[in-house]
Amino acid sequence: MKISSRLLPLWVAAFFLFMAAGIAVAAPPVTEIVAKANQAAYYAGDDGRAEVNMTITDSQGRARERRFVILRRDIEDGGRQLFYVYFERPTDVRRMVFMVHKQVEKDDDRWLYLPDLDLVKRIAASDKRTSFVGSHAFYEDVSGRSPAEDHHELVEETAEHYVLNNIPKEPGAVEFASYRIWIDKNNFLPVKAEYIDKSGKPYRLVEALAVADVQGFATVTKSRVKDLAGGGETVMEFGQVSYNLGLDESLFTERYLRRPPREIRR
Repeated sequence: MKISSRLLPLWVAAFFLFMAAGIAVAAPPVTEIVAKANQAAYYAGDDGRAEVNMTITDSQGRARERRFVILRRDIEDGGRQLFYVYFERPTDVRRMVFMVHKQVEKDDDRWLYLPDLDLVKRIAASDKRTSFVGSHAFYEDVSGRSPAEDHHELVEETAEHYVLNNIPKEPGAVEFASYRIWIDKNNFLPVKAEYIDKSGKPYRLVEALAVADVQGFATVTKSRVKDLAGGGETVMEFGQVSYNLGLDESLFTERYLRRPPREIRR
């Protein structure tokens, strides 16, 4: 699938003054929390690049590795985006490419290039919540789930987090009944999401294991997806993260599915 050392803004100082006076400070409206969390998670800077090491561990403890580079460019802040994922190893996935054109009011467009077959495959919207290259992450996790697809409710507020419960507007289109998400109150970065199946049991957990400040943006540098029902997990470590590179929109076209751009090698 975006903690900072900036000076405290005025509203933080005001918060402490209110607390000292014994006055409760209301949480922002849930729509504002959702919008800020979406921005923090997926729209840091105008574009970005990261090198990712993925470790997939099955229920019997057997591990497999994946290494890939991911490029992102925003077309509209909080709206349309482009993603390009290039696999470097192991050999069975080397040169494979996954590309996403993230939309706003319709399904995302997704392509998968399979080099051994020299085949470009379109990924159907119905497959977006299936395994991403054999991992516990889903195709949808790369570009993120649109906030417009769910009903959101602020169900808890702790000293550190806003906790939201989210229910899909089209329950028949997804495998979960709801999911609860923990959002850091300091930077609005989502740090944990627990998915509940249709029998009411938690079956999937996504969490940030490490967060760092990169160019002033709170950035997840290590994450984990756990299969709570069947066992196993996928851990991803993000290195060489950088933002505002000036990536050209033309890099995210079918032309580059068979020939990776030089920005992959930076």
